[in-house]
Amino acid sequence: MKLKYQCPICGTPLRYEGLCWKCQSEQNRKEIMEWTTEQIKEKQNGLIKNIQKLNDMEDPELTDFWQLLSYRDAITPEIQQAALAAEVFWPCEIYYRAPADVRDGLISALLETDNSHEAGILMSCLAMQGDDKALETLLELERNPRPWRKGLYVDPSNYAQIGGWTFDKEGHRTQLNFDTCYPMVKGDPDEATPVRIGRAREDTCPHCGCQMVDMLVLDGRDERLKFLGLDGILTATCCPNCVGFLKGPAFNSFTLDGGAKVFPSELFDGAEKTDCYVRSEDYKALTENPFVLGKAPVPLFYGAGCEDVNTVGGFANWVQDAEYTTCPHCGKPMKYLAQIQWDTVMDGTEGTLYIEFCPECQIVSMQHQQT
Repeated sequence: MKLKYQCPICGTPLRYEGLCWKCQSEQNRKEIMEWTTEQIKEKQNGLIKNIQKLNDMEDPELTDFWQLLSYRDAITPEIQQAALAAEVFWPCEIYYRAPADVRDGLISALLETDNSHEAGILMSCLAMQGDDKALETLLELERNPRPWRKGLYVDPSNYAQIGGWTFDKEGHRTQLNFDTCYPMVKGDPDEATPVRIGRAREDTCPHCGCQMVDMLVLDGRDERLKFLGLDGILTATCCPNCVGFLKGPAFNSFTLDGGAKVFPSELFDGAEKTDCYVRSEDYKALTENPFVLGKAPVPLFYGAGCEDVNTVGGFANWVQDAEYTTCPHCGKPMKYLAQIQWDTVMDGTEGTLYIEFCPECQIVSMQHQQT
């Protein structure tokens, strides 16, 4: 059935007159990035005044919070202090790098509770605060569990991952994400870019027969990407059809000259074969998408509160729980590298692809999440 309307910006067929949701979201972001100092202050004051509404997931406060955090990096100590005073512990991101007095308040609440659910929420908040005393507290709780630990599925070191870090049994910290974030933006067809999403390959998947694809090709020698510590090219290769049906992540090794070797994989149900749902037109859209690396860095949570942004570095928008892969070679947790929202490169698809890597072993992992 032919739809009556089209998005005036991208031409997507619509049932209604106006912008498609992607173009509307992009327009909203541009407007937020242009907020004046006075507009930001007004949003911050409104959030402080009505901070309790975050607990109830009410708007405009919830939307204001994510816009201030994701696009303006404008969550202040005053907002964090107001949240603590009102016992507002969700979203946990509100406590990212909160000052010492707020951290101490979170620790006190955590050590006083006897409720497993509340302890999990407070550990998430403390993970977002993330300083050395937060680590010491979570380490002590891992070594000497409280009774509420029996009501949780994972240890405090797993909760630390929510804040982009973790620790081992000796208390040594491992950083799991980067303190720099760049967006992928729509560019010109022939525009040079050190990061490319979706490069076509000739080889096919042993499970479904779909053409494999280099989901991410990234040249770490570009000045913008020096923060990654990669003196060459990282290539992340998978089957775009099966990556969401595997028992665990898809893995490949990479060489800094651009090479990639895909590891054997197993389907989640143990079958050897499955159907391919990626049509030729889907594969074409994936491998001819317009995304290039943005020219300037953005706030660390730029891609964490929306479903239409692809980013390198920073924090991911985990559809489910934060999930950092263990390197199959050295056994250490891998570092979060990038997220690709499937619907941005193949229209009508769902979920997000998260790409992580072990810089020492030169291994990449790719995992899919969706609702």
